[in-house]
Amino acid sequence: MKIFRKCRFSFRALLKYLVYLGLAGGAFWLVFSEYRMDRPEKLFTTSSGRVDMCLSCHKDEKLDPAHDAAVIGCSPCHLGNSLSIKKEEAHLGMVLNPGDLRHVEKTCSVEGCHPTDAHKVKNSLMATNRGIIGTLLYYWGESETQNSELTVEELIETGKNSLALDYFRKLCGTCHLWKQKNDLPGIPQFFNEKGGGCTACHYFVPGKTDMAANLTADNETAVVEKEQKKIHPLITKAVASVNCIRCHNRSGRIGLSYLGIFESEGYGTPYEAGGLNHRQLPGARFYQEVPADVHHQKGMECIDCHTRDEIMGDGTSYAHYEEQLEISCEVCHSPDPGVTRKNKQLTNLFKEDGKLVLMGKVDQKEHPVKTAKQGVCDFAAHKRVSCEACHSTWVAQCYGCHAKRDASGKHLDKLSLKETAGLWEEGRSYIRYEQPMLAVWKDDIVVVTPGCQDIVTVVDEKGNIQKSFDRFTMAAINPHTTQAKGRECADCHASTKTAGLGEGTLVRRDGELTFQSIDQGVHTSAGTTVPFDAYVNLAGEPLQQSSRPDLRPFNGKELRAILRVGQCVRCHTQYDDKAWLGYTAATVCTREGQSVEEKEDIFGKQGGLSSEE
Repeated sequence: MKIFRKCRFSFRALLKYLVYLGLAGGAFWLVFSEYRMDRPEKLFTTSSGRVDMCLSCHKDEKLDPAHDAAVIGCSPCHLGNSLSIKKEEAHLGMVLNPGDLRHVEKTCSVEGCHPTDAHKVKNSLMATNRGIIGTLLYYWGESETQNSELTVEELIETGKNSLALDYFRKLCGTCHLWKQKNDLPGIPQFFNEKGGGCTACHYFVPGKTDMAANLTADNETAVVEKEQKKIHPLITKAVASVNCIRCHNRSGRIGLSYLGIFESEGYGTPYEAGGLNHRQLPGARFYQEVPADVHHQKGMECIDCHTRDEIMGDGTSYAHYEEQLEISCEVCHSPDPGVTRKNKQLTNLFKEDGKLVLMGKVDQKEHPVKTAKQGVCDFAAHKRVSCEACHSTWVAQCYGCHAKRDASGKHLDKLSLKETAGLWEEGRSYIRYEQPMLAVWKDDIVVVTPGCQDIVTVVDEKGNIQKSFDRFTMAAINPHTTQAKGRECADCHASTKTAGLGEGTLVRRDGELTFQSIDQGVHTSAGTTVPFDAYVNLAGEPLQQSSRPDLRPFNGKELRAILRVGQCVRCHTQYDDKAWLGYTAATVCTREGQSVEEKEDIFGKQGGLSSEE
């Protein structure tokens, strides 16, 4: 019993000593940790009185006035634990890009900041890509309509796939707002910085806004040196065009066209001193310099014309760009300017000293606005001609998209960021820029260009052709190559390409009018294609599909009327020429000294067409 009591006493003493030792060890650890900790000298608060200890480390970050860390702190944008002074705890739950659409409701779109914008942006075409996805599914025979409800967000969440969607995921899936910045290692930094939700547009790095530098000095993959201190990007509402062009430099290429840059063939011509041409875009794409859009020549940025709602969206999920678009040339250059197609007032167009002025949204420069030229733009025979049909002197035209899917290979899915089965290879037949083709959209004459002239071949794991098909489509486009002086009359009326027939020769043989095309198409595994630049034949029968149900080439009657005038415009070049007074389809040339044979044209004796035609 005594032994037990003695042991019990010893056990209690041991327990007491252990407690004392633990307390002493804890105290020592606290003292040691405090000694090692770089504790801030003061409590950091914002000008609004909010505690944000992030500022104890991030003291040198220079931000724009609206997002100054001294005013709002760091955590309202980047989240994390702003009360902790330990790096690991403070960075827990932090987001690098507050504008990423995956968490924008917790950052940019909170109450007190931009609460209504997240919904609008997520429903904008630049986020949904509904138009691209719907059109691709329709023309590849996977949908009965172009008005698909499928969006990029749904593709990311569900992993939904098909042949057309696999093509989109791997070759098209980087130009949308759900793309995360710098998520594709190994590609030029100019392209890698696109995407990022809100920051796709409202983001710039100080010293890296020069357009020419961004387009020409980034052909190598960007490598960030570890010792190089990163500069915090700035947020701005004065969005420079360089951010727009990160996406709008392929497909329709309207961003490059606006600058006067035409992406030429990949041969590096014209050669310089026995070597390749020095003009290259990011990704080692050669280019030529052609006339820039007159608005760019005057120093205007993209946002000087385009409105907030048509870029960021108005909350409605539209199927196609023309539904979201608000701006047209007439909004500024009509007799009654200032109101958009959606009946909204432009905020940067006003009268000053009786003259109409448009103010730049980036540099606040005032640009005088001219109204359409009377007697020319309102010429009776051109009532249906859109402004861009006459004033766009060139357009990027990419003919023949050869797409091959090899099931034995793998390709990076740009939405899931995973390598998946099916390697896509893509090439093209040729590319041009001259003589934009015209067609009829609803009741307007507009510019068209090859939308997707797909020659698709699907190869199985053993190298056998599993499937092949050709889908040629012409698409309406505003080329963004506007010039102050419109196209010459002969450029439309004496050009078979502009009229939609393609390059070739119009001749009359044995009493019949015929057209001889230069391009004869190509032989594919699905058969022989139509000529790449032929939208219609002389009878007015479409040879290619159209990007919209109400878009069509000129019909036979219109073709003959257009081209017949081409015999006159070489001499009668002015709109007020007397030759056009009372002109009809039966009018013939009345120059003195002509023989009967000379009065016959290729459309038949003395005009051939009756006045009813």
